[in-house]
Amino acid sequence: MDTVKDRMDIWVIGGDMRQVKLSEALSDDGHSVHSFALEKAQAGSGVRQEESLAGASLADCVILPLPAEGEGGVLNAPLSDSRCTLEMVFDALQPGQVVCAGKVTPRALALAAERSITLRDYFAREELAIANAVPTAEGAIQLAMEELSITIQGCRVLVLGYGRVGQATASRFAALGAKVSVAARKYADLARAESVGLGVEQIGALREWLCGYDLVVNTVPARVLGEEELSALREGCLVIDLASRPGGVDFSAAAALGVRAIWALSLPGKVAPVSSGRYIRDTIYNILRELGV
Repeated sequence: MDTVKDRMDIWVIGGDMRQVKLSEALSDDGHSVHSFALEKAQAGSGVRQEESLAGASLADCVILPLPAEGEGGVLNAPLSDSRCTLEMVFDALQPGQVVCAGKVTPRALALAAERSITLRDYFAREELAIANAVPTAEGAIQLAMEELSITIQGCRVLVLGYGRVGQATASRFAALGAKVSVAARKYADLARAESVGLGVEQIGALREWLCGYDLVVNTVPARVLGEEELSALREGCLVIDLASRPGGVDFSAAAALGVRAIWALSLPGKVAPVSSGRYIRDTIYNILRELGV
């Protein structure tokens, strides 16, 4: 994909394998790429691994991970032993520099504003959300194949929520021969699911018919499967929660009831880091175009 500049100086700071593959994709596009706090992974030869943030102040764009922050305001950097904070990163930059990060918090926005840094959230972009739904759905299928003792063909699957991830998940399970139903609050979502041949249920009355499914996949980031609903599941039913924090499943109740429940966070980075890195790259290019960088 063409960029505003043929060659930019870009720093990729912190993150997981998505950021490693992102740095490689940017390097393959001809940019000068530096990585920091990613030393536990070996990036391609075109990426320069830095031991400090010296030089980051010269970057055309600084890219932080998804999410940008870990607990206590520490940079999210699982591939590093460093305990770098967002303050340390922003203090190494100059006013006016462009920083792109994922799941930007109000605290991060305030830190950037105090230093006159232009901070943009790439995870808030619709194009990335749509693209990320694909590896998320495929990751859910992979988990189901690993954990279920039956085939996807003929499996009775309930997908909770019919947004971007719900739609991608339901359609892919159905394509593999599963008997898929969708539960949602909005009548428009139920009509949309029914129009493509899926079964539909009202999400407000889950307990009445949960016993009919072999697999329940949640995409709603709010508690929809509490103790009452989990106790209504049939024996052996698998629950996969794809929702971001705080999630939609009471995992303590699931454990107490003996329900197999998996909270599958950040699936794109786990099952398809190369594709996920490219999705982030393309989204950042769009942001830079809009900023005129």
